[in-house]
Amino acid sequence: MNNRLILATVLAIAATGGSAQEISARHQIVDCGGVRFEQPVTVNFEMKNSGSQLRISEVRPDCGCTTVSFPRQPIGDGESFVISATYDARQLGHFNKQLAVYSNASQKPYYLTIKGVVTEGDVSYSGGFAEMLGSIQADVNSVEFDDVNRGEMPKKRIHLMNNTREAVSPVVMHLPDYLIANVSPTTIPAGRQGVVELTLKSNNVRDFGLTQTSVYLGMKPGDKVSKDKAIDVSVVLLPAFNELTEEQLRNAPKLKMETTTLDLGKFGGKKKKTGTIVLENIGKSELDISSLQMFTAGLSVQLSKSKLHPGDKATLKITAEAKAIRSLRREPRVLMITNDPANAKIVINVKVEK
Repeated sequence: MNNRLILATVLAIAATGGSAQEISARHQIVDCGGVRFEQPVTVNFEMKNSGSQLRISEVRPDCGCTTVSFPRQPIGDGESFVISATYDARQLGHFNKQLAVYSNASQKPYYLTIKGVVTEGDVSYSGGFAEMLGSIQADVNSVEFDDVNRGEMPKKRIHLMNNTREAVSPVVMHLPDYLIANVSPTTIPAGRQGVVELTLKSNNVRDFGLTQTSVYLGMKPGDKVSKDKAIDVSVVLLPAFNELTEEQLRNAPKLKMETTTLDLGKFGGKKKKTGTIVLENIGKSELDISSLQMFTAGLSVQLSKSKLHPGDKATLKITAEAKAIRSLRREPRVLMITNDPANAKIVINVKVEK
């Protein structure tokens, strides 16, 4: 069977016998991504000794399903070496295997990890790759975490295709504290696929409504940030209404709108186009429009009033600017957050011919 080869490196710092010994590298944990059933996967941990003479006495895997090889001879200062591990892939599902490296660098073992998932069928993505992130292709360059409740941790995936001639080790840069990123596999060989998985920690999102940011996909650790590597991320965090009583729901405010799609037509040589939407509270208590936010640039909004008593109406004016709209990657939209339990989030699509 053909083994898949994934190059990686590990980091360990220790001292023994009064002379410093260092093992330095990039990755201590290597994600192999999707692995076919009974097609063993091999990981080469590329390591370097930056201290005095190093001797590895043993590399012990945590089960018989993983075999290892390592240098038996002493490793001099500044020399590179490889610890190789092969997982047999004879069990379906996720795997997480550890290797304990025993050496004279420390009295305690240093642990390396290989992980991934074994599947019976084809693990590749069959969709298209219409976007570019740096030098590799992606199926999308934006992610939306929509209708999120506080405490949830939803996940989104971006599929990658490395059509370059060299392996890349992608890393997601400039992550805010409410996002976790994992790239699988750790190294994507030339001509192979990978996945970026983004996990939202909604408890770390400060405000209800729309939160937006951009993260960047580097081709290797320490890569430079640039616009062509940007992944736009938006989060819509909703107020919680799940604890309302039946009586509170009966007496709740209720939003009525003429439309949720505003068609502004053509700019026709004008710099701006404006349209209006009438809002009405047909409920039994005060309606509070707590937030109006734009998903994209190029829009401005004006609301005649944000608090509507039962029977009150308000006018929402939306203006599109031609210059900004023409450069957008996505369709312009407006987000409205209210205290109407049935309409806590309203998205208004703005149609305008660029």
